[in-house]
Amino acid sequence: MKTVLVTGGAGFIGSNFIRHIFYKYNDYKIIVLDALTYAGNIENIPVEIRDSERFEFWYGNLNNLDLVDDLVERSQVIVHFAAETHVARSLYLNRVFFVTDVLGTQAIANAILKHSDKVERFIHISTSEVYGTALREPMDEEHPLNPTTPYAAAKAGADRLVSSYIESYGIPGVIIRPFNNYGPHQHLEKVIPRFITSAILREPLTIHGDGSALRDWVFVEDTTEAIDKVMHAQLNDIKSEVFNVGTGISISVLDIANKIAELFGLDQKYLSYMDERFGQVQNHISSTKKAETQLGFKAKVMFDAGLLKTVEWYKNNKGFWEKQMAMRKVPVKNKKGEIIWY
Repeated sequence: MKTVLVTGGAGFIGSNFIRHIFYKYNDYKIIVLDALTYAGNIENIPVEIRDSERFEFWYGNLNNLDLVDDLVERSQVIVHFAAETHVARSLYLNRVFFVTDVLGTQAIANAILKHSDKVERFIHISTSEVYGTALREPMDEEHPLNPTTPYAAAKAGADRLVSSYIESYGIPGVIIRPFNNYGPHQHLEKVIPRFITSAILREPLTIHGDGSALRDWVFVEDTTEAIDKVMHAQLNDIKSEVFNVGTGISISVLDIANKIAELFGLDQKYLSYMDERFGQVQNHISSTKKAETQLGFKAKVMFDAGLLKTVEWYKNNKGFWEKQMAMRKVPVKNKKGEIIWY
């Protein structure tokens, strides 16, 4: 039985990934390390999994070097999700993002280097935000990195740090850059659950700018499938590689707001607009060619179907997400020193 260490496993994508591998493979023991910040919730992981002998949870921080070292030593596969991830929050809490995303990643990478005789694979979950606005479309893995927010810059630092450890020390690393994920269990600070819960509560759906920003939206179950394929591909075929995870289709924020309003029978008066979030990325669409060619991965869930699944989950789990209501918006100071709630 192999042991898989999942950092940030109580978060949105991490917990979906845990459910995926727990139910699909019965020969993996799963260790989760999570600091349970505002975005991490142990309830994201089903009780059935938490009570299993194949599951072990550790409450702790990536920068607890002794703890990280101990857990890496016991693991053959490490999947590293743990990070601060919200763009708007990074605009006022920027230092925390670099401490967690960059130094935390270094802690993991150093432990893997130390125990390289035991670790078989290290999968680093980066983000498409490292690319910034598209200079060419679709954006392939060779697209220049041009982060436009502290969050994106911190993730770019972590991404390149992992790449440097692969090149310098030969650790068995692979980097995945998911595009905009959505689905059940996502925190209300993200745009799709924020829109959905606003619609459920018959509140305005607040759009930043004119809503024309285009994104490649990938359903979280597709992302977990892509990570699964990276876990089980021949290491020599994927070591040191970077893979985008996206659909190759872009949809504007305004279109999503309209789709959600239509699903709830809301008219245009429920759409409201505010100043554009600074650092906004305008165009963002993934090339899917490399993942299809080298991993055999292609996203299966079309956006409308994934959105329906997501809407149903939020409708049926109000007791879960209503605790996050106070965190749907975050205060950010603009250049004039004024507080704007994004």
